[in-house]
Amino acid sequence: MKIYVCHSSMFDYVKELYEPLRNSNLSKKYELILPHETSKKTFDSKKMIPSCDLIISEVSYPSTSMGIELGWANKDNKRILFIHKRGFKISNSLREVSSDFIEYSNSDDLIKKALLFIDRLQKPRNSRSRGTRI
Repeated sequence: MKIYVCHSSMFDYVKELYEPLRNSNLSKKYELILPHETSKKTFDSKKMIPSCDLIISEVSYPSTSMGIELGWANKDNKRILFIHKRGFKISNSLREVSSDFIEYSNSDDLIKKALLFIDRLQKPRNSRSRGTRI
């Protein structure tokens, strides 16, 4: 499974998001696309998103460019998982593109919940359901 991870640039995403993801079983089991892992230059997500199976969007901090990426993903009917830190207010408009949300308290909690969610997606199609809140 190929997973694209989008996020705001308004936080230390390398330490708080990329490093925990890269050092986890998620990175061992699935192909993670971390668009700014090696460079802060503009990443051509419009070409990448159609080839991905899942979009994980860290939405604790708002971002116009992330919103554009989510629009492309939604247009391409991609499954979108929203993740956010506990205690952060997230936009209600996100529910227009997905009902899959994970609220996490720390990196370990994020990894545990994301693995659970993604592993459930790997089950046969008839057991999948939309609208997961973990």
